[in-house]
Amino acid sequence: MLLSPIIVLVGGSFLTYLFLSYLLQLHRHRKQAKAWHCEPCPGGSRGLFGIPAFLALNKAVREKRWIDHLSNLYGVYGLTFHNTIFGRPMVNTIEPENIKAILATQFQDFSLGTRHREFYPLLGDGIFTLDGAGWSHARGLLRPQFTRDQVADLALLDDHITHLINLIPKDRTAFDIQRLFFLFTLDSATHFLFGESVGCMRPESETTGVLAKSAVRNAQGFADAFTIGQDCLASRSRAQGLYWLVNPKKFQEANRQVHEVVDHYVRVALQKKRDPNRKDSSRYIFLDALAADTDDPKLLRDNMLNILLAGRDTTASLLSSVFYYLARNEQVWSRLRREIVGIFGDSMDPHTEVTQTKLKDIPYLRYVLNETLRLQPPVPMNFRVATKDTTLPVGGGADRKSPVYVRKGSMCTYSVFAMHRRTDIWGQDARSFRPERWEENAKHGWDYLPFNGGPRICLGQQYALTEASYTIIRLMQHFDTLDNADHNGREEPVKLSNLTMMHDEGVAVRLYSSEKI
Repeated sequence: MLLSPIIVLVGGSFLTYLFLSYLLQLHRHRKQAKAWHCEPCPGGSRGLFGIPAFLALNKAVREKRWIDHLSNLYGVYGLTFHNTIFGRPMVNTIEPENIKAILATQFQDFSLGTRHREFYPLLGDGIFTLDGAGWSHARGLLRPQFTRDQVADLALLDDHITHLINLIPKDRTAFDIQRLFFLFTLDSATHFLFGESVGCMRPESETTGVLAKSAVRNAQGFADAFTIGQDCLASRSRAQGLYWLVNPKKFQEANRQVHEVVDHYVRVALQKKRDPNRKDSSRYIFLDALAADTDDPKLLRDNMLNILLAGRDTTASLLSSVFYYLARNEQVWSRLRREIVGIFGDSMDPHTEVTQTKLKDIPYLRYVLNETLRLQPPVPMNFRVATKDTTLPVGGGADRKSPVYVRKGSMCTYSVFAMHRRTDIWGQDARSFRPERWEENAKHGWDYLPFNGGPRICLGQQYALTEASYTIIRLMQHFDTLDNADHNGREEPVKLSNLTMMHDEGVAVRLYSSEKI
């Protein structure tokens, strides 16, 4: 059957309208770019709608090398380049000035895009998921809690570090220290946030209270549910506009289980707040302090989960990477332990109390942490979405120094991981672990961003560094020998990166005291 002339006419008119609209938009963008003195930046991989680039990325994700894959693209196309994924324009950059613009000086020009919808099932309305007024309110609620002296309560960590030490084999047996660090940071984070630890490092037979009665049944069940939730959030994030397709039953069940546990602690905090006969704890509890400012149980739960995500995973990632490199650099281990024992003594003769102030007496410890965060930043990549037509300061033109035009809706990705390995910034040994480089030059700005920057800079960075420093000191006081038990001869770890980066194959070491064997 032939189409009626009216349908043909309407269809042709519509296509003509779309084509003319496209030409008008193209003309407007070119005129705007010229007015702003913008020049084009290099183009990335070609192909219909960017499908080849997506397929290459997907293959790299399956092979657990996507962080390295994306990092290598900057060596091929330049420090700032554009491409498309499924027709969506993207600008990719590792220029400090561009990242500064995205995160700080042009902060209002960019948003998180669809992250709120992607992360909502687990994290809800929290500091990591919201933009605008919602984000400002969440940050205003949380900021005062991270400026308190109690945040650096090292005594809170003592029992958890003792449990950690007890789990380390004393017979020089190889073990995965990353697994223990993730248990340790979940215990310490829940203790700090909720007032009691979920007890990941205690025997399962000791599980009581909310965990025993909940669907997770024990601390490991809670940790597993939280991990499943994060894994699915990462998949939803990679799917971008198609995030809603990633909603498996295991994800829904994991979210329900995590919420059940956190909701219990929120109810306890609110009941405690309303009790006229309550006795205030002698120790600071994050949730209680937050509950003093709001009665909204969902707001409390969402922000607790947002902080728990950061408090557990980033610190565990940092500690794991520290011991990954220390196990491969005996001279760094020896120097650091010598300085720690020289100031604080060892476990048999602890002659000086470890305090947050005293941590500053060991600059080499800070260098080791800085160098680890440079090479293995817990959040290796990030992105923002342009909320209006805007620019980035550099990357365009033949000399790559002209501004780059960014259309509204474009995604701007930046790789801290790749920027931290630029040889023109860090030297020809940029890929090598060398803490001494921080003795030579400790002054870095937007070229060093392990905790992000601008208005969204990590609120808990001092807490994370303090916890990591104290843990390293206590372990070095107790053990004098660290051996690398990974026989693959690999200098660069296989990276598993979902919301945060970790070592896909763990960190196999032997940690012991030679005097006690």
